[in-house]
Amino acid sequence: MNSDETKGRGRIILFTGDGKGKTTAALGMVLRASGHGMKALIIQFVKADPSTGELAACRHLPGVEIVQTGRGFIPERTSPEFQEHCRAAKGGLSLAERAIVSGRYDLVLLDEICHAVGKGLLDENQVIEVIRKGGTGTCMVMTGRNAPAGLVSLADTVTEMRPVKHGFTDGWKAQKGVEY
Repeated sequence: MNSDETKGRGRIILFTGDGKGKTTAALGMVLRASGHGMKALIIQFVKADPSTGELAACRHLPGVEIVQTGRGFIPERTSPEFQEHCRAAKGGLSLAERAIVSGRYDLVLLDEICHAVGKGLLDENQVIEVIRKGGTGTCMVMTGRNAPAGLVSLADTVTEMRPVKHGFTDGWKAQKGVEY
């Protein structure tokens, strides 16, 4: 993409891969933006746990809003609950679109949106349409495993987290303040 093609839109950043740290890296960007007096919105597309550290911390960060639109672990497509997860994800995408076109936010984080697309909760092309609506002042950040090719292509910066070593393989359980 040349500089003429980037005019008229904000940065698009993607954190993907099988390794730990995608959401953590994106939340670091939110923290940085808040420190500069910028407004940020975090939409969590899969997560539904009201006791996570990021929810508690974001309540204290100036200019930061966080919304969980997810319903938790995604069931198989044949499960009766699958459609509820689809509706929740579509509600999150609708919220994202309203936020992006409002121009109210400097940074919009779409947490686990790649996972939502990969699991069939959202259509990749619809997600791309929404992200393209971002103005010059809005930085879009996406996270999630298995980022689809269209989102990778759309992004200006893509970082792939890959596991080299993880404590889970040695028996560590998910730890408050580290994994949630």
